[in-house]
Amino acid sequence: MKTLLTLASTIILSTGIATAHDYTSGDLEIMHPMAFETPKMAKAGAGFLTITNNGDTDDVLLEVRADFPKVEVHTTEETDGVAKMMHVEHLPIPAGETVELAPGGYHVMFMGLESPFEDGQEIPATLVFETAGEVEVTFNVEARSEDGESMDHSNH
Repeated sequence: MKTLLTLASTIILSTGIATAHDYTSGDLEIMHPMAFETPKMAKAGAGFLTITNNGDTDDVLLEVRADFPKVEVHTTEETDGVAKMMHVEHLPIPAGETVELAPGGYHVMFMGLESPFEDGQEIPATLVFETAGEVEVTFNVEARSEDGESMDHSNH
């Protein structure tokens, strides 16, 4: 019996840890909001997350609010080998689909930084959806690995 209780506690605790940085609002699941640490002189930082719409109705990410002079959703477009960031007014989240905000694609731009993003820092923000409404999230700032990518989050 003691072994069973220990096993159950371990499963509950590990599940709590795994989902501690995920959010749900209505049919939307918002997973692992994060940002990379930035260089000391950076005036902008990027945020990333994944949004899954488990419902039958499309939704739209209308805006992201945070305590910075300007926050926008951007996409990265490449033309003739040159990558440009373009502002996205509204980001559709189709029913039954997953939209990933990740390096090289859609991302949140936090502009007008007065100090760099540092590993371990938390950035509170509000995602505003057309149907799901406002969702409070925290972007956790993470160190870049030596190859410039984030650390493996499969155990988080």
